[in-house]
Amino acid sequence: MTRKRLGRDFTRLWWANAISNTGDGLILAAGPLLLASLTNDPTLVAGAVFVQRLPWLLFGLVSGALVDRLDRRLLVVVVNVLRGLVVAALTVAIATGTASIPVVYAALFVLGLGETFADNAAGTMVPSVVEPDQLPRAMARLQYVQVIGNGLVAPPIGAALFVVAAALPYGIDAASFVLAALLISFVRVERPRATETSRRRLRTEIAEGLRWLWAHHVVRLLALSLCLMNITLMGALSIYVLYAEQRLGVTGTGYGLLLTAMALGGIPGTVLAPRLIERFGPAVLLRIGLVIETGTHLSLALTRSPWVAGATMALFGVHAAVFTVITASLRHRAVPDELRGRVGSAFMLLVIGGVSLGALFGGFVARLFGIVAPFWAAFAVMTLLTIGAWRRFGSIPHDRVEQLDSRSQ
Repeated sequence: MTRKRLGRDFTRLWWANAISNTGDGLILAAGPLLLASLTNDPTLVAGAVFVQRLPWLLFGLVSGALVDRLDRRLLVVVVNVLRGLVVAALTVAIATGTASIPVVYAALFVLGLGETFADNAAGTMVPSVVEPDQLPRAMARLQYVQVIGNGLVAPPIGAALFVVAAALPYGIDAASFVLAALLISFVRVERPRATETSRRRLRTEIAEGLRWLWAHHVVRLLALSLCLMNITLMGALSIYVLYAEQRLGVTGTGYGLLLTAMALGGIPGTVLAPRLIERFGPAVLLRIGLVIETGTHLSLALTRSPWVAGATMALFGVHAAVFTVITASLRHRAVPDELRGRVGSAFMLLVIGGVSLGALFGGFVARLFGIVAPFWAAFAVMTLLTIGAWRRFGSIPHDRVEQLDSRSQ
């Protein structure tokens, strides 16, 4: 049976994501290398992740309420152009030798602030341009381009470009923001329906989104689980560049290749995710994901071989791609359109909050107990989460999650 096409608007959204993710992928490798060139302090290196995610903790809920009020497409376009200007300014600072930890931190904070609005608004656009039954396929395609651009192609190129000219990957990233904004401007998507929402206080609207998330047991379970998983994951990955250099003995290019290994695993993960979800259902796959993530931390804690680390990251990439498609599809199908911005921001507050706390956790633990300690701590926490969430993940239905009673506990 022929599948229904996802449409031109999704194609434009896909290309915008492809360009933006490629630019971000350059910085995924070049960013830690820039920080490592400015300081050897693992706390300062890991702190960069916290600074970039801090706006989610401070303004995430407000951004969600505004996303449900404003023209989502216009919001993404304007914020992407502004983010491009910020990265362009950072490019000049690097090229002129005036970049420093405070300068990088300031740029990361502003970029993170823009991300709270742009990513939230862009996420709400996907269910508006595809049918509900197309969401797993649409999310898999978006995840696929993220894996290819952000993880596979761009990181080794970003690391190589940084060696040639430190400012070059940042200049390309600045241009990618502007090109993505141009493509998004042609996506046709309806504005949020005009309701009494625009006349209510932001505090009331934010509370409504929080109540909805907490009352819906599937969305709540996913949000809390991802929060803990991100604490452990970012606790390890926030110092991964130092781990790669000090524990595995690889160079900057080798670090980029380790990130590429994770992306290589993500390719089959994103390609197979829709079929795996249809065949086995989300509950089975989410449980398998818990086991793989727990084993990932154990493997990285034990090994000194870059080959073993690379293989481990490749398997993790498969899991991460499938896990992301499942959680995004379940959330988008469950949340009503008029609440997507607010519930999405509340969801991301927990998810990004885990990233931020994990970055701080990883830096301090590595500084106090050594570069491998964050991986051992992550293994311990993930073991407890796997035991605690195993039965609850089994209660997630195979499909029709949008028809779940949101008041059920």
